[in-house]
Amino acid sequence: MAAMATSTVTGLGSSLSLSRPSSKAAVSRTLSFTSRRSSRRNVITCSFPRDWLRRDLNVIGFGLIGWLAPSSIPAINGNSLTGLFFSSIGEELSHWPTGPALTSQFWLWLVTWHLGLFLCLTFGQIGFKGRTEDYF
Repeated sequence: MAAMATSTVTGLGSSLSLSRPSSKAAVSRTLSFTSRRSSRRNVITCSFPRDWLRRDLNVIGFGLIGWLAPSSIPAINGNSLTGLFFSSIGEELSHWPTGPALTSQFWLWLVTWHLGLFLCLTFGQIGFKGRTEDYF
């Protein structure tokens, strides 16, 4: 069991030591596994950093603006993706409480618009946190 506590885990381009890190910067990026003996069985616990998401509202704001700007360009038969999505919402609300049919264009605009938004937010989080933590 002691050999497992001092081993090194490698993957995704870096190595992660399971022993206690020496620097403060390494503390925020490590998982530490501890073994605790109870009266009946071994229990392994994992202490994970509390702020694992490292949420930053700048990423959400800039990511939303960064998606709304290109999705508002009239590139689809003179209409923008945002305009088509919002107009399809209005069309579907016009026959409330009946939901949209499976063949409705609403589903295409919904999936496309949100896929672009989530990709923009994901790459924004990677880029912003990568820059602030000196990855690149």
